[in-house]
Amino acid sequence: MMPQVLLLPGWHNSGPAHWQSLWQAEYGYVRVEQHSWDRPLRGDWLSQLEEAVLQYPESVLVAHSLGCIQVAAWAAHSRNTDRVKGALLVAPCDAERPEMQNILHSWHPIVRERMPFPSIVVTSRNDPYCSFMRASALAHAWGSSMVDGGMGGHLNADSRLGNWPQGHALLQQLLEKEVTHGH
Repeated sequence: MMPQVLLLPGWHNSGPAHWQSLWQAEYGYVRVEQHSWDRPLRGDWLSQLEEAVLQYPESVLVAHSLGCIQVAAWAAHSRNTDRVKGALLVAPCDAERPEMQNILHSWHPIVRERMPFPSIVVTSRNDPYCSFMRASALAHAWGSSMVDGGMGGHLNADSRLGNWPQGHALLQQLLEKEVTHGH
C-alpha cells in the first residue's frame, strides 16, 4: 500500500491556483487543516500534524513555506516519526527574519535537527521569503537533498507552476523510496 500524502500549506493556506491545491484536487491527497491559517501558532500546528500522521500507518509529507518549518519542528519532538516515509519541503520560509519575528514569534528559532526520514528541499534563487543560502543551510541541517528551483520565486501560485509536474516527480521519488537519507 502506498503511503498517504499529507499536504502542509504555509501561512495563509494555499489558494485554489497553488500546486498543493491542484494536487489535492487531481490526486486526492489530504490537506492538514489548521485552526488558524492567519495566526499560526507552532504548538497548534504541530498538534494538527501529529493528529494527521496518526490517522495513517504510513505517510509522506509535502510542505510549503511555513509548512517546512512545521515539519522540522514536528520531526524533532514527535515519537511517531517512524510513520513518515519522507518529506518534500518546498520553499521554506525564514521565520527568523527581523520583519517576521513579531508575526511568527512562536516559530523561532527554526529547528535545525536532522530529520529521521528522507527529505528533499526545493528552493528558488529569488524567493522573497528565504534566501537561497539560508534555505541551503536549512537543507544541510535537516539532512535533506537539495534541488535548485531556479528563478521560481516562492514556488507558489504567483510562480505560475500549474500542477508543477517537476515537483510531483520529486514526490514520486520519495514515494518509491529512491531518495537516500542525507544525500
